[in-house]
Amino acid sequence: MRPSARLTIAALAVLPLVGLAQGGPARAQPSKGGAATQAKGKTEITWYGHAAFVVKTPGGTVIAIDPWLSNPKAPEQGLADKLEKVDYILVSHGHFDHVGDAVAIGKRTGAKLVTNFELAQELVGAGYPKDAAGFETVGNLGGVIQAGDATVIMVPALHSSGFGDDKGQHPGGNPMGFVIKVKGGPTIYHTGDTDVTMDMKLIPERYGPVDVMLACIGGHFTMDPKGAALAASYVKAKTIVPMHFGTFPVLTGTPRELQAAVKAPTKVHVMEPGKMETL
Repeated sequence: MRPSARLTIAALAVLPLVGLAQGGPARAQPSKGGAATQAKGKTEITWYGHAAFVVKTPGGTVIAIDPWLSNPKAPEQGLADKLEKVDYILVSHGHFDHVGDAVAIGKRTGAKLVTNFELAQELVGAGYPKDAAGFETVGNLGGVIQAGDATVIMVPALHSSGFGDDKGQHPGGNPMGFVIKVKGGPTIYHTGDTDVTMDMKLIPERYGPVDVMLACIGGHFTMDPKGAALAASYVKAKTIVPMHFGTFPVLTGTPRELQAAVKAPTKVHVMEPGKMETL
C-alpha cells in the first residue's frame, strides 16, 4: 500500500474496531500469514479487499463472506489456497466479484455454502461439493442459518444476480445481505451489493442494533457514500466499515466522502486489506 493510502486510512479510522462490541477501544494487531487467528473471547475480522471478509468467532468458527480473494486490492495473491480453515462460505449473489474463489475454497476445505437456493445449485454444477450445499445452509430471504456459534440471517439486497462460467450465464437467485449474530460477540451486517432501502429499517427492529456494518460505498453498481451513510442510520450501526470501492475505476465512492456523510453516533472505520482486527 502506498504511504499516502496509509495516511488516509489513519485519518479516517476514527474509532478502532478492537473492543468495540464491548464498548472500549484497544489496538488492533495484524495477523500473521493473512488469515485471522483466534483470541479468547473475541471475534476477529479480516478484510481482503472489495467485499471479501473472513470472520472468526470466539468459538473458532471461520466464516468467509463473498470470498473474491484474488481481487486487485487483495494484500497478496493465492490467498484462496492459504486459508487454513473455513467452516462456512457466505455468497451474497452470483456476480463474479462476490462468488470469487468460493468453489475452490469449498473443494479444499469442505466449507458449507450459505446462499440462495438457485445460486447454490449453479455453484454445485460448477464444482462446489454437493454434500456441503444442502438444505441445512441453503435458503432464501428471511432464512436463519446456524453457523457454529453464529446465527446468519439472510436479508434483502436491491441488486441483480446471475452466475457466469465457461458454460454460459445461469440464474443467480435473489441477491441478499447477511446479518451475522455472533454468540457472545457483535452483530455484523454485510450489505452485499445494494442501494439503500427502507427495508433496512426492519433489521434493528427484528435483530437488534448493528455493531459493525460492512457497507458497499463505490456507487455505479451499488449505493454511494451518501446512500451508505443513510443506510447506517437505518440499521442503527455503531460502526460502518466501507467496502466495494476503488476496485474498478467506476467505483468512485471514497471513505472520505463516507466520513463527511455519516452522522453521529455512527463511526467510520477504514480497514486495511489483510490486517486482522478484533471486535
